[in-house]
Amino acid sequence: MKKIAILPTLLTLGNAVSGFASIHYASKIALGMPDADARAYFWVSGLLIFAAMVFDALDGYAARLSKSASDFGGQLDSLCDAISFGLAPAFLLLRMCQEWQQPPVKHAVVVIAALYMVCALLRLARFNLENSPDPASHKRFKGLPSPAAAGCLAALALLRSELPQNWVWLDEARVQFALKAYAPLGALAVALLMVSRLPYPHFTKQLLRRRRHFGFVVQAVLLIFVVALQPDLSLFALFWAYALSAPIRYALVRGFGQPTAARPGLDDGRPH
Repeated sequence: MKKIAILPTLLTLGNAVSGFASIHYASKIALGMPDADARAYFWVSGLLIFAAMVFDALDGYAARLSKSASDFGGQLDSLCDAISFGLAPAFLLLRMCQEWQQPPVKHAVVVIAALYMVCALLRLARFNLENSPDPASHKRFKGLPSPAAAGCLAALALLRSELPQNWVWLDEARVQFALKAYAPLGALAVALLMVSRLPYPHFTKQLLRRRRHFGFVVQAVLLIFVVALQPDLSLFALFWAYALSAPIRYALVRGFGQPTAARPGLDDGRPH
C-alpha cells in the first residue's frame, strides 16, 4: 500500500468519531428523563452529525489541495460515511420516536430506521461502483447524497430541541406530536431519495472551485448569519428544501410534458 496522506485521513476519521459521538449522546435520551436534559442531548447529537458533514467536506478539499487523493482515502471515507450518515441518523430517529409505544407504530418506526440505514449503505456502495475519476464529471449527485439525508434528520433533532424554548407561543404538545409524526415519514422519504436516480447539484464543489461575484459573497455571509441566529429553523428549511427540490422539479417537468434528458456527470463526491 502506498503512503497515506495524514491530514485528509485524520479529517476523514474525524467524520467517523463525530458520528460515533452522536450515537453516544443519542443513547442517553430515555423515556421519563427531564425534558431539559432530553433537549440538550438531541441538540448535541444532531450537531455532531453536522460536524461530521464538515469533516466530510474538508477531507476531500484537503486531499485535492495536497494532490493526495487515493483509493484508500475513498474507501475509508465510505466506511466513515456509513457510520455518520447511515447508522447515526437511524439511531437518532429511534430516539426521536421512542414515545411511540403502540406495537404497530413502534415496529413501523424500527423498520423505517433500518430501511434508512440500508438505503444509505446502498447509496455508498453504488457510488463505489459508478464513481468516475474524471473531475469534470463531479458536478451532480445521482440520488440524494447521504450527508444531505442525514442533515435532514439532524435538523429535525435540533428543531425538537429548540422549538419549546424559542417558540413559546406555540402549543408545545402539538408541536412535539407533529415532529414525532413527521420524523419517520420524512426519514422514509429521504431514504428512498438516496437510492433514486434523481440528480442533485453538488453545491460544495461548485462553491469551492468557482469564482463568484461580490454579490454572491454578500448573500453567503447573510445566509451564515441567518443560520447562526436561528439554526434550528434555518437548517431545517435548507436541508429539506434541498432534499425535496429534485422530486418537485421532476414532478413539474413530467406534469408539463417536457422530456427529462439524462444529465452526465453524476457523482457522490468521494473526496480522496
